[in-house]
Amino acid sequence: MKYETITHGELSYSPCRYGSSRILFRGPRRRLDRPYIACIGGTETYGKFIQKPFPDLVEKVMRQPCLNLGCVNGGIDAFVNDTTIMDICNNADMTVVQVMGANYLSNRFYSVHPRRNDRFLKASTVMQAIYYDVDFSEFSFTRHMLGALHEKSTERFDTVVNELQEAWVARMRTMLNLIGPRSILLWFSDEKLDDTPWAERPNQLQSDPLFITRSMVEKLRPLVRDIVVVNPSAKALAGGTDGMYFSENQSGIASEMLGVACHAEASAALVPALREQIYAP
Repeated sequence: MKYETITHGELSYSPCRYGSSRILFRGPRRRLDRPYIACIGGTETYGKFIQKPFPDLVEKVMRQPCLNLGCVNGGIDAFVNDTTIMDICNNADMTVVQVMGANYLSNRFYSVHPRRNDRFLKASTVMQAIYYDVDFSEFSFTRHMLGALHEKSTERFDTVVNELQEAWVARMRTMLNLIGPRSILLWFSDEKLDDTPWAERPNQLQSDPLFITRSMVEKLRPLVRDIVVVNPSAKALAGGTDGMYFSENQSGIASEMLGVACHAEASAALVPALREQIYAP
């Protein structure tokens, strides 16, 4: 993946692997023979274009190694089927699990790449029967495909969304059970965590994490120690790309990312939750 080896100015992602995992994570590689915190998630956890994403900021304040196990455009499938990463999380003092979109996982209707979860692989026979009038060979990315399906038929699309939401809850339960009870869910997004239907959200199919509601997240509460919700403030969002590192042709992508100030707010919200759960008597 090209973004893993690009260095812009002073920013280097120092890609590394852990054990037999095939995923290249952001480094430097942390040692696993001493107490550590693990952070798994998507682009925000990885900290694309950010010199010090929230896992680094948490590490500095907590004075404890914090593994950045974020994966750009990653979803649940990138982690739940990786026994090395699940073992690392199970052995952590605490694991922060970023809430990732429901579009990034294989389900009854379509399958995604096992590591690049934004990549669409193929539609199932069920999906092809529902959308008999769509040529699925035209799609390489899940979001592009979903947009086309929505335009074709909103009624049929509701069936797809319901499947993705049910699959997401089931897959999250599986992953959290593998991680164990020492975990915290993190909602890190400029989208509100509520039960507003995705179609009524201002960004609709551009929302992140896509198709996730508060009711879905609350179903997971018995499996985690805490749920931390971080909606960056207006001031943090206004900072835009200030302090971010990217090439000129990536400015559009960078402008859609949560910036440096947003990561600072995520860290500020996570640290007290981590301290309470790790050090509480």
